[in-house]
Amino acid sequence: MKPLLDRIHRLLTWLLAFAVAILIVPVSIQIFSRFTQLIPAYIWTEEMSRFFFIWMVMLGAMVGLRERLHFDVDVWPALPPRRDAVLRMVANAFVLVFIGVMIAWGVEFTRFGWNQTSELADLPMWLIFIAWPVAGVIWLLFLVEAFVRDVGLYRRGEPLDGTAPEEAL
Repeated sequence: MKPLLDRIHRLLTWLLAFAVAILIVPVSIQIFSRFTQLIPAYIWTEEMSRFFFIWMVMLGAMVGLRERLHFDVDVWPALPPRRDAVLRMVANAFVLVFIGVMIAWGVEFTRFGWNQTSELADLPMWLIFIAWPVAGVIWLLFLVEAFVRDVGLYRRGEPLDGTAPEEAL
């Protein structure tokens, strides 16, 4: 399963870079149109910027969960690897609840927007709304991987994937 998740992670990283690069275009057009008369003020650029920004945030959150880059507060002193693994599993259980909410409400959100179109670009809104359940499912996959790693660390004092404990933390 790890090779598949590695490929998904690599794809998400490339999609994130692509989303950031594409986001630059409508934002730049919007900025230049405000300060020059050379480019007419296009309203669709604001809408497209929002859509790309939503996907960029969701892709970044997916990558961030896999790489453990999200906000983390250390309130405990340095713990031995097994206790640290237990603490991470408890924290990940709370993340799992959040993921369940994201998937359930994300599916409902997508159903709500299934037959809607955006006002200016006339894009189907489900293309935007589906970002929430897709992010939830990818988070779930990455969280299962983290649980497997932490269970391995707890049981043997080392992760199941064979890496050194320092690399798994």
